[in-house]
Amino acid sequence: MTETQQWTAEQIPDQTGRVCVVTGANSGLGLATARALARRGAHVVLAVRDETKGRRAAAEITAEHPGARLDVRLLDLADLDSVRAFAHRLRAEHPRLDVLVNNAGVMAPPRTLSAQGHELQFAANHLGHFALTGLLLDRLASGVEPRVVTVSSLKHRKGRLRFDDLHGERGYAPMPFYDQSKLANAVFGQELHRRLAAAGSPIRSVLAHPGYAATNLPAGTPVPLVRVLFGHVLKPLAQSPERGALPQLYAATAPGVEGGQFYGPGGPGEMRGGPALVRLAPGATDAGTGRRLWEVSEELTDVRYDVGVRAAE
Repeated sequence: MTETQQWTAEQIPDQTGRVCVVTGANSGLGLATARALARRGAHVVLAVRDETKGRRAAAEITAEHPGARLDVRLLDLADLDSVRAFAHRLRAEHPRLDVLVNNAGVMAPPRTLSAQGHELQFAANHLGHFALTGLLLDRLASGVEPRVVTVSSLKHRKGRLRFDDLHGERGYAPMPFYDQSKLANAVFGQELHRRLAAAGSPIRSVLAHPGYAATNLPAGTPVPLVRVLFGHVLKPLAQSPERGALPQLYAATAPGVEGGQFYGPGGPGEMRGGPALVRLAPGATDAGTGRRLWEVSEELTDVRYDVGVRAAE
């Protein structure tokens, strides 16, 4: 583990002129990420499922930083039609993007299907971000030192990709399918890195996880044990969203970050602490698994990547 423990959001380089998209930016890690980027001068697009909450978050940031450049845009990652509509509007508004932070997520709901019939956690946490990244790839390719940061979790190490039952038709349990979605994030980030590097693309695909941060994610689950354990019993041990967001902010902005790297807290158990290079589960780095997930994701989203495309100047 290579530690950068002393790094804080105060060390984020000047982001003036850069356009950054943060999914799930109305609360928790997403809000902390959007606030830190805006404070350093970035034009931040807050991609949110609830526009009222998004506008409230933007007002909170503006109250702290009156000069902040912010847009609030509707994005429901569990609905591929919403993902396409968001990408279409963003493409019309911005000829280039510099940073995409794939942060949003849902955790441990009862078995629920997305608008397209996919298991909700796999749909929102992975498929929506897979489609969004692909639809914005040419805009990112025209960015300045562009980066895609995909937020996974410590839980990816417990995950298993059920290629024969990705949507829980034969058997579903909330937390194992959450773990699956977080492993999918990690596998996607690594496979995207391999494809970008092979194509000589300027885009860097980087992964991050927050350790254990006090966010609203556990509160949204109807599973009592998860809600009580993570939302109450262990909450005093959690670090703040601002601290939890440091690995993804480091991945998004720090000089010297390379594609394929994975950043998490550098403290004991990677639960808290400053950003550090951490290890991926072996299953997340397997090229065969990456290709298989990629092919399945293309089929389920109908989004095909062309990593060699560069947006028109």
